[in-house]
Amino acid sequence: MPTLNLKSNHKTIRDYYTTLQQYAQQGIKHEGAVSSPFDTLLHVCAKQMNATFVPQHVMQTASGSRIVIDGAILDEYGLPLGYWEAKDIDDDLAKAIQEKRDAGYPLDNTLFQTPQRAILYQNGAEVLDIDITAPANLIAALQYLFAYVPPALDNWHTAVSDFREHVPDLASKLKELIEQRYETDAAFKKTFTDFYETCRTAINPELSQDAVEEMLTQHILTERIFRTVFNNSAFTRRNIIAREIENVVDALIQQAFSREEFLKPLDRFYVAIEQAAMLCRDFTQKQHFLNTFYEKFFQGFSADVADTHGIVYTPQPIVDFMVNSVAHILETEFDRSLSDTGVHIIDPFVGTGNFIVRLMQDIRGTALEEKYRHELHCNEVMLLPYYIASLNIEQEYFQRTGTYLPFEGIALADTFELLEQEQGELFTRENTERVRKQKAADMFVVIGNPPYNTRQVNENDNNKNRTYETMDKLLRETYSKDSKATNKNALSDPYVKAILWASKRIGEEGIVSFVTNNGFLDSVAFDGMRKHLADDFDAIYILDLGGNVRKNPKLSGTTHNVFGIQVGVSINLFIKRDATGIDPRTNDIFYRRID
Repeated sequence: MPTLNLKSNHKTIRDYYTTLQQYAQQGIKHEGAVSSPFDTLLHVCAKQMNATFVPQHVMQTASGSRIVIDGAILDEYGLPLGYWEAKDIDDDLAKAIQEKRDAGYPLDNTLFQTPQRAILYQNGAEVLDIDITAPANLIAALQYLFAYVPPALDNWHTAVSDFREHVPDLASKLKELIEQRYETDAAFKKTFTDFYETCRTAINPELSQDAVEEMLTQHILTERIFRTVFNNSAFTRRNIIAREIENVVDALIQQAFSREEFLKPLDRFYVAIEQAAMLCRDFTQKQHFLNTFYEKFFQGFSADVADTHGIVYTPQPIVDFMVNSVAHILETEFDRSLSDTGVHIIDPFVGTGNFIVRLMQDIRGTALEEKYRHELHCNEVMLLPYYIASLNIEQEYFQRTGTYLPFEGIALADTFELLEQEQGELFTRENTERVRKQKAADMFVVIGNPPYNTRQVNENDNNKNRTYETMDKLLRETYSKDSKATNKNALSDPYVKAILWASKRIGEEGIVSFVTNNGFLDSVAFDGMRKHLADDFDAIYILDLGGNVRKNPKLSGTTHNVFGIQVGVSINLFIKRDATGIDPRTNDIFYRRID
């Protein structure tokens, strides 16, 4: 872990004292002002430590009360490294600490501070009480704060590194076991074959047996995590897909295999993740933790899957902006709201469920049950994010209502495959019924982060993006047909298909809000796509976030990209009003680049 590099003559320290001196000369003593220089100092220190300082951090106490702490220092998983509470010059700091303790504020690694004094609590006990009017003492207080790592967090960081090393080997052994049982056990072979055929029908007729073995492996390796992180022991019974996979696992383990014994090498990791999850004070923290774990898991488990599906967790500020924008457009353009009956919303590539969860937070409590039961929809084609999305969405509903209600708006399905006229049984009867209801609904809002994997760098790579008969035919007859480019390969990228799919799915009016690769904005191959977007929509808003590392050699690495990826990114809002012959489409396009 990095060490804090601060000295008395550093500009950051000098600026801190200079600002406080200026406030004193003006007679400014209130907390809102005198805390700001220390806030700036914590931002600088957190950056040095590869952490994030979050001011005005909202969290829940152990009793469930909502509190706002002046600052939290979070690691890359969103887990808390420390906290800060500021008081003004005239406050009795010891008395204030007792009040915060009584209110349930965390004392794991918390610095209470006034401009003259700092008191540090670690593991519930006071470890430092120091006058910080002297630079050396100020630096010492900060070093104590940033040097401490909660034991559960320390164990987690070590375990996750080991996990990424051991998972491929354990997954390989599990795959060998599945294949061996397939050859030697007729009962397991039948169960697995039936499940494989179900997967081919539900997800992709071209699905390989290896892919289904991988799905089974993912389930076995992660099922305990879903049970324990969300304290949901009934997960595999409640979730319609997990239930089917457990039937295959039962056939696998009969007489020949102990799940507990096989997974014993990962015990240390499971315990570490369970202890780390206990550091999450509320559902939002727990959700971020699980989402980040999911990203890291795929990096260790299956780089090919991560590459094809573009496993990227959408940063929360982007999710917030997109949801707020949709709500604003609904109100200003259609005189409607997210809570209104008839405003069906779909995230066709739901990932871990962040967009649906965020939408639920803006739906009125009186309307939530109706929207949750009937008008929120989403699809996911991969097993692990499907599990996480189900848990996240159901947990959000439970948080809002105090009642557990299965979320029936999610389907394990490939959105592009659903364009085909007929589907057979899609995994289970319940999953098939969910897809049927979704296809019958008139979608008004499409929102999300579609996969936008570009062509593989190595043309010999077997990890190609798949084809879809109806979707690809629609693409040829629209974007491709009206393009003057000679090389149209880029039109095969999934995000292009996603935009085309969404433009058709909302019918005559509605909103599409996607964060995507920004290549379609100016590349020659997308001229036909741009023409159709201008024709199909009345208003288009593009917020170009830039970040194309390959196009701009001045951008080193991926630090200038909101997703930490190589391709540029844009947030796109497409608005379609119900057109009539009297009121033709207006084709207004608004573009803003953020450098």
